Amino acid sequence: QVHLVESGGGLVQQGGSLRLSCAPSESVFAVNNMTWSRQSPGKQREWVASITGDGIPTYSEAVNGRFTISKDNVKNTGALRMNFLRPEDTAVYYCGANMMTTMTQLMKGLSDEYWGQGTQVTVSA
Repeated sequence: QVHLVESGGGLVQQGGSLRLSCAPSESVFAVNNMTWSRQSPGKQREWVASITGDGIPTYSEAVNGRFTISKDNVKNTGALRMNFLRPEDTAVYYCGANMMTTMTQLMKGLSDEYWGQGTQVTVSA
């Protein structure tokens, strides 16, 4: 079954940068809007950023000005560039997207929501 795969997480010092990537596990017809969320230990999952199918981004207040979300409509992949990282950015980052995985969905303009398993980002002080 199709799912999303995140990569690019790791350990970085405060003030550093990381680039997370998100891609379907197999070929799909289209990826519409894409979202990144994160979850820190003991906290609820929080929304980080989203990008529409037309490429319009929105960001949470916590990351606005530091993170950049992008999407490649040809490759059907996405990315989250994270700059000026802080210890409070430490979390598991999840990628979610609405994808068209069948020709029927493509023809009817329908899609389903998928999420990945997450990638760990740790920022040391």
